[in-house]
Amino acid sequence: MVVRSNIPITVANGDGIGPEIMSATLRILKKAGAPLDIRTVEIGEKVYLKGETSGIEASTWETIRQTKAFLKAPITTPQGGGFKSLNVTIRTSMGLYANVRPCVSYYPFVETKHPKMDVVIVRENEEDLYTGIEYRQTEETYHALKVITRPGCEKIIHYAFQYAKANGRKKVTCFTKDNILKLSDGLFHKIFDEISPLYPEIIAEHWIVDIGAAKLADTPEDFDVVVLPNLYGDILSDVAAQIAGSVGLAGSANIGQHGAMFEAIHGSAPRRAGQNVANPSGLILASVMMLVHLGIVDIASNIHNAWLKTMEDGIHTYDIFKEGISKANVGTKEFAEAVIQRLGQKPNTLKQAHYLESASLMHHELVKSQPAKSEIVGVDIFIEGNKSVQEFHQILEKLNSEKIHLTMIANRGVRVWPNTMSETSCGDNWRCRFAVKKKTGNLKIKEIADLLQKFADAGIEFNQTELLKTYDGKPGYTLAQDEQ
Repeated sequence: MVVRSNIPITVANGDGIGPEIMSATLRILKKAGAPLDIRTVEIGEKVYLKGETSGIEASTWETIRQTKAFLKAPITTPQGGGFKSLNVTIRTSMGLYANVRPCVSYYPFVETKHPKMDVVIVRENEEDLYTGIEYRQTEETYHALKVITRPGCEKIIHYAFQYAKANGRKKVTCFTKDNILKLSDGLFHKIFDEISPLYPEIIAEHWIVDIGAAKLADTPEDFDVVVLPNLYGDILSDVAAQIAGSVGLAGSANIGQHGAMFEAIHGSAPRRAGQNVANPSGLILASVMMLVHLGIVDIASNIHNAWLKTMEDGIHTYDIFKEGISKANVGTKEFAEAVIQRLGQKPNTLKQAHYLESASLMHHELVKSQPAKSEIVGVDIFIEGNKSVQEFHQILEKLNSEKIHLTMIANRGVRVWPNTMSETSCGDNWRCRFAVKKKTGNLKIKEIADLLQKFADAGIEFNQTELLKTYDGKPGYTLAQDEQ
């Protein structure tokens, strides 16, 4: 008999149905003999209403840091502005860069149009539009900043390939929109192409996200592991979970170098709270992922197989109960008891779970590349106004100097000067590009500051500036639509 020391984990019961499904999950873990030292914390709605806009108190962070994993039930964010996403706060603050969501069909015991589906979505968890950096720049215009970094791409792409390798997966597919977002999504695709040859045993492919999403929804059995930037990953992991059978059956892991959080992907469903009807499956499967992460793979396999046998035996909660398929419509507590009764059993039809210690994942050490030589070749200056482009051009060309001059005015990404088209619809935020004249050398910050002073002296208010840089001679900026 293997004697193990109890492993400390943090548990949050959450809001709505959270306490019920957490109680059911912890009962299964206890009956299965999981060696866990559980430390309970409070997060979510009650903490928000105490005045903590992030939904988590400072003392809770220390508890999470001192434990090996965080098992979290869903929480409720109060209505109204000013409250931050607790999930995003935890993921980014703890450096949980990889979100892993297995989306598996349990056909014929759960209804689905995709009986062979077995896809794992690996989603980047810290960057992209989820940084939440937004600005209202003018009366009419709002900007959101999409942040993609080389280290962020490298970490998640390496993780996806290592996950595939450790779990016997054959293919990793990358989704981006780099036909439009040539720099940000282009970087994600570029690094995917750089890293994939390091894993020659794994098939690597890339899809543009729109057609890739259509293909995933239509024939998910053609995919194995899919790695995506944050926003696409959030959307498509929910789509994949739903077409597999139900969002309510999906667990999720958030993995970082210094911590890990495990949760169901569904919400707190406050309307169902206290009724003993909620399906605890998502949190149960999240706890299985937690056990694998902690290296307790035998108990993880035992619980997962007992859950699969419960599904096979038609013991279902209301959300997936189907006449002719299901045998018993049970409550939250009763479902947990059914899983406990089947500990030690294995499914007959569904694929049996068998986790290996190698499946508890590693983190790739990033290698710093040689810094590129950067040079300033211009600046984009955004201004507000409802003048015509011709009027703006007449004002702005007076600000030209011997070294830097106006080369373009754009509106909502479309070049409107030179060669204005009367059909182009314009807003009130104008991007004015000033670039260095050929053979006059690169710009200094002082020269950019002098240009901005000219704007101020002319009474032209600007709301954003972006330096135009080249890196080893290659532009670090995109052209506007139709810009030469």
